[in-house]
Amino acid sequence: MKLIRLYSRVREGFGDHCGELIFGMRKRTLLSAGVFAAVVLGSAGLVMEDAAIDQLDTGDHQTFGLAPLSIGHPAAASGLATRRIEQPLMTDGALARYRATVKTRESIGAGETLAGVLMRAGVDAQETDQAIREFAKLYDPRRLRPGQTVTLQFETALSGRARAPEDARTFVGFGFDQDVAQKIAVDREADGSFTARKIKKDLTRSLARVASPIQSSLYLAGEAQGLPPSVLAELIRIYSWDVDFQRDIRRGDSFEVLYEEIRDDEGKIVDTGDILFAALTLSGDRKPLYRHETADGITGYFNDQGQGAQKALMRTPIDGARLSSGFGARRHPILGYTRMHQGVDFAAASGTPIYAAGDGIVEVAGRNGGYGNYIRIRHNGQYSTAYAHLRTFHRGIGRGKRVKQGQVIGYVGTTGRSTGPHLHYEIMVEGRQVNPLRVRMPSGRKLKGGELERFMAAKEQTDLQYTRRRDTEESVAAAR
Repeated sequence: MKLIRLYSRVREGFGDHCGELIFGMRKRTLLSAGVFAAVVLGSAGLVMEDAAIDQLDTGDHQTFGLAPLSIGHPAAASGLATRRIEQPLMTDGALARYRATVKTRESIGAGETLAGVLMRAGVDAQETDQAIREFAKLYDPRRLRPGQTVTLQFETALSGRARAPEDARTFVGFGFDQDVAQKIAVDREADGSFTARKIKKDLTRSLARVASPIQSSLYLAGEAQGLPPSVLAELIRIYSWDVDFQRDIRRGDSFEVLYEEIRDDEGKIVDTGDILFAALTLSGDRKPLYRHETADGITGYFNDQGQGAQKALMRTPIDGARLSSGFGARRHPILGYTRMHQGVDFAAASGTPIYAAGDGIVEVAGRNGGYGNYIRIRHNGQYSTAYAHLRTFHRGIGRGKRVKQGQVIGYVGTTGRSTGPHLHYEIMVEGRQVNPLRVRMPSGRKLKGGELERFMAAKEQTDLQYTRRRDTEESVAAAR
């Protein structure tokens, strides 16, 4: 009788849209009121939580308490993916009203504003203005770019008296991922106003290891192994003081790298962290590097003896370039006669960033005859570097400007006497040009005493982490 009364109440609320119920059960099997409610409510497109279903079960039989079923009602089935009932309310007459939270992700289109996104999603102009005013207190909406997304949230009231669900959506806020570690949420308060707040994401760090032989170049080998571009660029950078990536790499060499992966609360990789360990094996000579923070707060990379990898100058102040012309006598491609080439040329796409080879002060930044757009940096009383044929200078770079090693100073171009986009790079020792690929660079920092002991202890821990990670990967591979 309870089951019949419940069925009558549901039909009263939803009419013939319940769908066709096929029980297919043995004669002695009893269908509890809770199970029946889960099936019928599922056919009407309503998602109920376990507690709500328990309220409907007036017998001793166990209820489903899982996902509802949608039977014979395609419209209801299509809505289940996006609706979640938060607080079902019961009355004596029928199933009266349910409140669901609906979230939608909207991508910002080209030339579109945040206000345009909200209004396109159905938010009225007044609420759009109020919500964005609060958002602007924490983040400038003008900084949003096409392709970025915002998550809009609505509260939907579903009426049980109508023959079909009647949606009355209320805008309750939106969220924006400011970066991988933080998001901004704008929420509607009880009085109808909006409030914006920053929320730190729950991120975890784990270790990842990649090791591979090199067939042609370090870049291609890393790319083939799926090494993230940011990690690959950092790997090249930390070896750029000692390794000539055009001449020192041979077929059969190899690389190893241990780095951090950053995951969100769903386990999705959202970013990469630091390289903790790396090793290049070149012509049988293994060159390991370890990341280490010294007692005075300086973080850098050191070899297994505590010698700093960073030198006063970089041999190659550009990423991903090809050595197109070396140092020495050559036939000039434009002038047509042999003359001394007092630097090295790195061919690269126009606009490729160029880095300051070391800390120093800009002495020249402007046009310089056949050099085209030209920069010269004095690093100390002995060393200077020069960069020629630039397309343009980086913003703020000019004479007297102090720069740091690795700072972008300009972009590859083909100004002056040039046949194509490339960087002409010179190192000068006491005013005389020398071969950048062969000059002995000033050595980096050497750890000593207690600092060396701290480094060696940290190195042992990193070696242990690397070994464990490698052994785990090999065990998994062997089990397949």
